[in-house]
Amino acid sequence: MSLVRKFATVGGATLGSRVLGFGRETLMAAALGTGPMADAFYAAFRFPNLFRRLFAEGAFNAAFVPLFAKEIEANGIDGAKRFSEEVLGVLFTVLLLITIAMEVAMPWLVSWIIAPGFDVGTEKFDVTVKLAVVMFPYLMCMSLTAMLSGMLNSLHHYFAAAVAPIFLNIALIAALGYGLWTGADPLSTAWYLSWGVLVAGLLQMAVLYVGVLHAGMRFGLRRPRFTPNVKRLLWLALPAAVTGGITQINQIIGQMIASTKDGAIAVLQYADRVYQLPLGVVGIAVGVVLLPELSRALRGGHEREAANLQNRSLEFVLFLTLPAAGALWVISDEIVRVLYERGAFSTDTTSTVAATLAIYGLGLPAFVMIKSLTPGFFAREDTKTPMRITGLSVAVNCALAVSLFPLFAERGIATAEATSGWLTATLLFITLIWRGHWNWENALAFRVVRLLIATVIMAVTLNYASAALADWLVPESPLLVQLTALMMLIGLAMVVYFSVAFLIGGADASMIRRNLKRKAKPAPPLDA
Repeated sequence: MSLVRKFATVGGATLGSRVLGFGRETLMAAALGTGPMADAFYAAFRFPNLFRRLFAEGAFNAAFVPLFAKEIEANGIDGAKRFSEEVLGVLFTVLLLITIAMEVAMPWLVSWIIAPGFDVGTEKFDVTVKLAVVMFPYLMCMSLTAMLSGMLNSLHHYFAAAVAPIFLNIALIAALGYGLWTGADPLSTAWYLSWGVLVAGLLQMAVLYVGVLHAGMRFGLRRPRFTPNVKRLLWLALPAAVTGGITQINQIIGQMIASTKDGAIAVLQYADRVYQLPLGVVGIAVGVVLLPELSRALRGGHEREAANLQNRSLEFVLFLTLPAAGALWVISDEIVRVLYERGAFSTDTTSTVAATLAIYGLGLPAFVMIKSLTPGFFAREDTKTPMRITGLSVAVNCALAVSLFPLFAERGIATAEATSGWLTATLLFITLIWRGHWNWENALAFRVVRLLIATVIMAVTLNYASAALADWLVPESPLLVQLTALMMLIGLAMVVYFSVAFLIGGADASMIRRNLKRKAKPAPPLDA
């Protein structure tokens, strides 16, 4: 299967999840708006969700995949099973102890880490603590799911791991639908959502387990033992968790600061949900597929193939994220108004969320580039270098967020996160080139410049088109009319961007054919 087709497999499943996520956030905006219960739920959910993204999109994919793949090559499927059982025994035990400790310490965690701006003793603080207690076991489910996902990715089975997050959105949409149907108050709706998160975690874990069984891997739970393989995994996983979760770490820092202003956490969440669509579809797809492909190429000594994989991935990332960033900057107001402005979501809230979203959009290419650059380190079992770079970026994010929030509120936090993202991507790229781990292509650099030109032309066109359709996009227009206008703008942007990109040489037919026809070597047979 070609590299682009693998990206499309993961990206397509992720797209389905993100579209459902939009439906979820639309219902959330109507039911809770940016009121205190919205702040309470999002603050409580951010903590276990942070760990979900650290494990599922960071540590396990970075540390487990190369070791699991190496075990298959060295000792066959029996060795891989043994390694999986060793990891599962330790992981399950550690997660159980962490979950118990966190549940007991939840009031302290909320007051010092999750939402230090919430006043202790208020209803919002108490509700946040209770909701977090219900949702925190989601961490245990998702960490085990991440291990199963790593196994499937190593065996070149990408779809099940990509489709599993859909169940979170289905569960939360069901909870919100039930709340709206019964006329539940915001507090009751928040409780429905919290139990929905826990149910979703169990469903996702079950789906991945069935996927692993279908792939031919059967394994059980062993007594926890810190074998050399497990120690190596943990040695790689801790820095990888920090690196892979740079965006989420910066978000939790932003949430801590935003908790001092009513409604700010919800504003950041609504903006985050929109830019997570291209970030998830492109970034997660590239990160999930590139790591096992790059690990396989390097294990086989195919340095030229590894270099080609890295360049094609960066090419793919920028080809899709530059226009997305331009569109988010130009029509953020229109996007937010059509998606959210109804019920408890007011016109003033639209303006605030849109301004925040526009700034996040500028950071989007960097956030996705990080996903395509870190596998260059992880595939070589180097997780410390990206962690050091991430540490510097987090420090910059903290300094900027604290400095800018009093001046620009939520926009200041978004600016800090976008700046931190670009700093991380730049340092990762420079380090790979300096070490000789990235084969620089002048042709790629010229294509990127042309893609930037195509993006600017698209953005200018989109600006005039949105003004022409302004009467269709006002809140008083029927929702169907607003959706039609928004789809027309997005369609026009795609036509202009792709036409200009191909016309001036930012993309060409040979580039598409090269990516589509590239064949990967087959995965090792399970009976090896």
